[in-house]
Amino acid sequence: MSGCSRSLGTRPTLLPVPLAAVNRLMSVTAHAESRIALVRRARRINRELAVLYPDAHTELNFGNPLELLAATILSAQCTDKRVNMVTPTVFARYRSAADYASADRGELEKMIQPTGFFRAKANSLIALGQALCDRFGGEVPGSLRDLVTLPGVGRKTANVVLGNAFGVPGITVDTHFARLSRRFGWTTQTDPDKIEQEVGSLFPRRDWTDLSQRMIWHGRRVCHARRPACGACGLSALCPSYGEGPTDPVVAAKLVKPGPFS
Repeated sequence: MSGCSRSLGTRPTLLPVPLAAVNRLMSVTAHAESRIALVRRARRINRELAVLYPDAHTELNFGNPLELLAATILSAQCTDKRVNMVTPTVFARYRSAADYASADRGELEKMIQPTGFFRAKANSLIALGQALCDRFGGEVPGSLRDLVTLPGVGRKTANVVLGNAFGVPGITVDTHFARLSRRFGWTTQTDPDKIEQEVGSLFPRRDWTDLSQRMIWHGRRVCHARRPACGACGLSALCPSYGEGPTDPVVAAKLVKPGPFS
């Protein structure tokens, strides 16, 4: 599989939010939103996200499923940018599951140390290689059921690999996806598995992977955890949480982070 070097997304367009649109949204969300209305609003948000981020993709660099799986494990509590600085050396040294299984622990730990939690991550990568060799002929399996049985692999990591390396739709519930899902009023859950289930029910399965990438990009660039750039957000008229961050366009524009994050 070819690497995932792609053109970067453009900076979200700064759109003024008509007062009438905001008032309508406040009126709707002040009352219980019907299931049909929720689904329609959620899918419209996804369409708008597609316009804002037409090239949204995983910002981890990889060339095959094993590389993406290893990179995703390394990305825990670490930025994609830092992971991408480390993985070229790792991928050149460890080309197969057998290479990870037989890795010298000290050498591997030294390579991945900049990603943090390097001892635990080294344990996961070595155990991952052993499990792939023992149970899957050295190949990364292409099903959620099999992936989550591997060391260091939960549903989030499995869905990243399935969606981006195998083309199998999956929802990746990272911190950005979870935060935006609650702000958009799609769920009130905090458990990732429950968020995945509730949000997944609002969209056709074929949309899950692209939706995940767009949500993550928007969370990194505009809808921040502490000060979302509400006044510079193209989704303001559809978001019941509009106003959690600065609504002044000039102030909000300064909060937008155009990337890249890879």
